[in-house]
Amino acid sequence: MLTQSHSETIKTETGDMQVQVWRPQSGEAFPTIIFYSEIFQITEPISRSARILAGLGFVVVVPEVFHELNPVGAILAYDDAGKDKGNSDKATKNLEAHDSDTQALVRWNKQQAFSRGPIGAMGVCIGGHLAFRAALNPEVKSAFCLYATDIHSNSLPCEPANDSLSRAKDIKGELFMVFGKQDPHVPEEGRLSIYKYLQKEAVNYNWLEVNAVHAFMRDEGDRYDSALALEMYIKAQAFFQRTLV
Repeated sequence: MLTQSHSETIKTETGDMQVQVWRPQSGEAFPTIIFYSEIFQITEPISRSARILAGLGFVVVVPEVFHELNPVGAILAYDDAGKDKGNSDKATKNLEAHDSDTQALVRWNKQQAFSRGPIGAMGVCIGGHLAFRAALNPEVKSAFCLYATDIHSNSLPCEPANDSLSRAKDIKGELFMVFGKQDPHVPEEGRLSIYKYLQKEAVNYNWLEVNAVHAFMRDEGDRYDSALALEMYIKAQAFFQRTLV
């Protein structure tokens, strides 16, 4: 399916947020996936992932997740300086601001003629966490979360008792959690704590652990696993085709 892309500026409670939109060239309306990036924002690998998803029949909306903390269009490099800045941004922006961003995205999306039906969320790394978090929004019906960081450790700033794992009991949609067994950012005990909580609270979830390191979806650098990445796109396509109807 041929795709097209454009940028939009959306007003949020914490200021204007630029988003990139990828969608099929067809004049039809398609379900929307909010795709949350890594700490580096909308890099080339993130853009390529969004285009792949759009080519599978979705509107893919990618926000600048730290829009309050960077100039419009800022992209951080995959180096130590970029990592340090991204981690600083991650530790500065609270989850409540991410929640209001998601609500602004939902509100904007409902006004677009090219979007139809329920909304899904997907993300990698902190973006996997934000996709998980987005599922707290009743308008977000499903979330595909790839190696989501900081859920088990409650290491993102938020109001008391408003961390994502404690709030997971409020998720009414469906989750698909994917983790790499060799990922040091979400070790076995961290994965187990998430699994046990979802099980205890009877959250509607799917669980998959694969033999992979962190960032195995990123098609740049030595951690990329192309076979696993292809498998994840196929699984995400089937998941969203089933849940966004």
